[in-house]
This record gives sequence, structure tokens and C-alpha cells, in this order.
Amino acid sequence: MQAVKAETTKAGTVAPAPALRQTASAWTLVRMAIGGPREIAGKLRRLGRTLWLWVDRREIDRRLCTLEQRGLIDQRPSPAQIFFGGLDMLRFVIEPAARDYYRQKGISFGFHQFLRVLDDPVSMIDPTGFLSDRDTIVGHVMQVVHLNPVYDLQLIQMFPDGLEDFERQVRAMVDGTHPRRRTISAIVEDSEYHARLLDYVRRYRADPNTPPLVRAEQTLRSDAHFAAAERTFATLPGFIAYCNRLPVRSFALAARLRRVRRFPLDLAYDGSRAAGRA
Repeated sequence: MQAVKAETTKAGTVAPAPALRQTASAWTLVRMAIGGPREIAGKLRRLGRTLWLWVDRREIDRRLCTLEQRGLIDQRPSPAQIFFGGLDMLRFVIEPAARDYYRQKGISFGFHQFLRVLDDPVSMIDPTGFLSDRDTIVGHVMQVVHLNPVYDLQLIQMFPDGLEDFERQVRAMVDGTHPRRRTISAIVEDSEYHARLLDYVRRYRADPNTPPLVRAEQTLRSDAHFAAAERTFATLPGFIAYCNRLPVRSFALAARLRRVRRFPLDLAYDGSRAAGRA
């Protein structure tokens, strides 16, 4: 693995070392993201488990039931509502925020997504995370500097030891002992992100109301539609509430997907009120 050293500034302070994502060649990053036989075997296992969940309704129901018991879901949406809600989260928040962020960082959005697919294809085919296993969710959060990891910390509580294992894996990434450290290091664009994430996970476990680790480098928040979408999809309760306000029938959901081009402000989540269906 290419070593990158920290630099000392003129003021005598130590500047953070640049991430490999910003210093290594494209070919080096591709090889690192693919990994060796052990890493590839892990990707295939996670992919197989995710594909099986598409037909294993019992496991999905168990996960949703666990989240209900933890008070993170009030009313369970239908699978179709979750699917189309996930598409809205992807097109109204995740993709535009990522394009904006990587543009500021001088990173190719397309190549970055390619590296993410090479590291773990599951994290790209399941935007909601309900069909992913625990390790996939943790790896997804460690792959890139997240806009806001609260949703994922709430989602991972569908596993009995979710939060505990989340902290353990992030700590291993910081210590350099995580089994996916090489492939993830080819993608993450901020060398200090995992240390900040570890600190936040510890604070969240002590107090779920601790201020979230929000990515500051966003120029889209002046747009009311993006700001409302970010607020709605930042948390699992917000996402679930949004899904429950969508049409029930698949035909109506598909028609709405073609018709609605911007986040509907009347469905914005504020944590207290309910809105009508879109």
C-alpha cells in the first residue's frame, strides 16, 4: 500500500495526510478496490445474502419488527413504498449531494462510483439498506464521507449487536486492522474521516440525540427542495414517514416517479406532523 505522510505547516502544526484516493494513480486505486481472493470472496458472500433477501420476506419482516420495537418505525410501509422511497432518496439527496461534494473536492463522480462498485457492489444496489447485511452497512458508511450517518446508525439497530459492532469495525479501521482496510482506503477521500466517525459513533451510543456528523461541504442547501429532502431522508423515521405518504399501488408509484422531478415540499418531514399522499 502506498504510504502517505502528514505534512508540517509553516505554523508548526501537523496537517492531515492526504488520502490515497487523492494521491494514488487510477490503476492503483482500481487494484486496491478489487482486492485479493479473500476480499473478492467477501464481496460475493455479501452479494449472495442480499440477493436472497429479495425473496426472503421473513427476514425483512423480522428486521422491520425489530425497528418497530426500538421506536424507529411507527407504521410499516409496503415493499413497493420502500423501493420507490429509496429511489427518491437516491435522486433527490444522495446523487446531487455527492456530485456537488466531489466537484468541490476535484474528484470524478463517475470514477468514484466505479471504485465503490468494485469495493462492494451491494452498497450500490440497495440504497435503503434494508436488504443489506450488517457488514455491508458498516462498510458503506466507511467507504465515503457521509452527508449524515444518522440514518445508518438507526438502520443498523435492526441487528441485535448492530451499534456495538459498528463501533468495533470503525475502531479497527482507525487502528489499521480492519479486513477491508485496503479496499476502503482506495475510496475514502478524507484521511481523518474514520477518526471523526469513531468519535461520533461513541457519542451516539452514549446519547442518540448528540449533534450529528454532518458533511459541511455542500452548496445545495440554499435550495429549499434539497434542504427539505436532506432533512427528511437524514433519519430512518423521516424516510419511513415519507414512504408511508407515497401512493400504495405500484402503478401509481411508477407514474409518480415519472411525474415528480423535484422533492415535494409538502412531504417534508419535521418529526411531528403527518402529510397527505403525493
